[in-house]
Amino acid sequence: MQKKAADECAVTIDEATASRRIVISHIEPQVDDGRYAAKFCVGDTLAVSAKVFSDGHVELSVDLEIRPPRGAPTVKIPMRLLGNDRWAADYPLTARGTYSFEIVAWRDDFATWLSDARKRMAARQPMELEFYHVRGLIDSAIENASGSLVEDEFRELAARFAECSTTEERMALLNSTETQRLFRTEGPRAHEAASEHALPLIVERRRAGFGAWYELMPRSLSKVDGQHGTFDDVIAHLPYVRDMGFDVLYFPPIHPIGTTHRKGRNNSLVAEKGDPGSPYAIGSQEGGHDAIHPELGDFADFKRLVTAAREAGLEIALDFAIQCSPDHPWIKAHPEWFKWRSDGSIRFAENPPKKYEDIVNVEFYGAAFPGVWLALRDVVLFWIEQGVKIFRVDNPHTKPFPFWQWLISDVHAHDADVIFLSEAFTRPNIMQHLAKIGFTQSYSYFTWRNTKEELTTYLTDLTTGPSAAFMRPNFFVNTPDINPYYLQTGGRAAFQVRLILAASLGTNYGIYSGFELAEAEALPGKEEYSDSEKYQLKKRDWDLPGHIRDDITRINNLRKSSVALHEFKNVRFYNAWNDNILYYGKTTADLRDFLLFAVNLDPKTPQGAHFEVPLWEFGLSDDASIEVDDVVSGQRFTWTGKIQHVYLDPALQPYAIWRLHAPGGRP
Repeated sequence: MQKKAADECAVTIDEATASRRIVISHIEPQVDDGRYAAKFCVGDTLAVSAKVFSDGHVELSVDLEIRPPRGAPTVKIPMRLLGNDRWAADYPLTARGTYSFEIVAWRDDFATWLSDARKRMAARQPMELEFYHVRGLIDSAIENASGSLVEDEFRELAARFAECSTTEERMALLNSTETQRLFRTEGPRAHEAASEHALPLIVERRRAGFGAWYELMPRSLSKVDGQHGTFDDVIAHLPYVRDMGFDVLYFPPIHPIGTTHRKGRNNSLVAEKGDPGSPYAIGSQEGGHDAIHPELGDFADFKRLVTAAREAGLEIALDFAIQCSPDHPWIKAHPEWFKWRSDGSIRFAENPPKKYEDIVNVEFYGAAFPGVWLALRDVVLFWIEQGVKIFRVDNPHTKPFPFWQWLISDVHAHDADVIFLSEAFTRPNIMQHLAKIGFTQSYSYFTWRNTKEELTTYLTDLTTGPSAAFMRPNFFVNTPDINPYYLQTGGRAAFQVRLILAASLGTNYGIYSGFELAEAEALPGKEEYSDSEKYQLKKRDWDLPGHIRDDITRINNLRKSSVALHEFKNVRFYNAWNDNILYYGKTTADLRDFLLFAVNLDPKTPQGAHFEVPLWEFGLSDDASIEVDDVVSGQRFTWTGKIQHVYLDPALQPYAIWRLHAPGGRP
């Protein structure tokens, strides 16, 4: 048995000689060995690295070959050796679309010869045999030239080499930048090897990677208490949202709401007269997913809102919730799309112990396929026609993966600018898989990461772990469904803390309206709002004392003006000797924009700490001085020495933001 196994594993001489002498491995970025695309935005730099090596003492040349979208010519970029067989190259991504790349390497005989020749020259060894060898390399290049122009270049090199009369002249010619370029780009490539397959990447518009979201329910914006709001009310409210510096205005479903099993206040099973019901119970005799709740307005009103929002610098995002009220038109038109009980009643949605009597879920396979798939795709395309390019998707993890992969791909074939945000508070593997198969952004566990250890561990994983290549988290601090315990108990300072963390650590973040007013009243023992806006109209005093609009405006303006905050993966955690103070920085590669943040995670107690100023990032000694701007106060001062101290009183301001200036770098 052992002999048979050995025979089966034997390698023939033909197989051995066909094997590569050059190994290309550990290529980054890649997702599941190229099965899915790594994600970038226009303006990002693609940083590719790989381990490349060969047997023997030879010099290698390695190229990164980029295939841009829409049939553009392949771009070849020489990779640089970082050490320990690690090679790297960068490529600026300037256009949207799907790219691919591979790595090509070869044993560079001329570079190997040149390296050895330099050593022999330095050791004053005879060079005649070496020059005889290199003339053979030139002749081989002439013989194998890819065209007449290349052949002419090598023939000219041979002629110039023959005219050299001294060893020094020959080495100067062969060592020249021109000769090295010629051999590298046009010379023979011994044992050339390429990565096993091209690796894909997707480049999307900037909003995919950077944006501040504000969520509100249009129906609550009426100036009259108890009266249903309209799109005109939203238009009147746009300056409020714009002035805080948000980029995206997001609405939960705006469709007609069913009356069968309509929920009352605080999710009660019986609705009282005038209760509006949950906007997620979509569909009535007035229409379904392609209709507008009549009390909000009509499509002309909606288009006016989209236009007004755009003029205010805001993009409208809509909720795409795949669920229906028992009154949805699809139930009568397409009963095969739904699940029915043996007694003929339709099965409502459940997530034990939770029950959702006012909604039913669609089926995706069996008799429902492909009709329901096409209908749902058409819903998205319909709203795109109304001017919407951003969709927050409700509970995508409860729908089939193949459906999402198809729908997102098909929609992007129509319009590559469309953004899909996955509201999947679920297991990590599922959350990540949804990102792999097409979702632009993802909700995250940030909402429940509160301690210094939790935040540093989680952010380090998101920015440096495997998911960093494909998952873009959106740090929502609260939602209509989630009123975190930290906010319930922490007072106004807790809202400031979570705001600063979300907006500075994340490139995409969001708040649900009322957050700026420090709303925190909860159902006892639950992370849910008391008198939830999901089930009733809610009139707010937008100037309520204690609001944090100034903090929101400050951080959103800083996000827009500071290039360092446009990047997610550049966060660095530094030493602050107090577990209640999270201390971190973000910077650009050239250090021209360098921000430091210190945040007191204890919203009730003043905290102080000594901390390290990262002088080493600027190449400065531990006792050096550096100029600092206090972003909040506007003060300018100088820190001398690596160790400084901060004291953060949550009653005054639980965070500090500083901008460091490299020596000679202050404007």
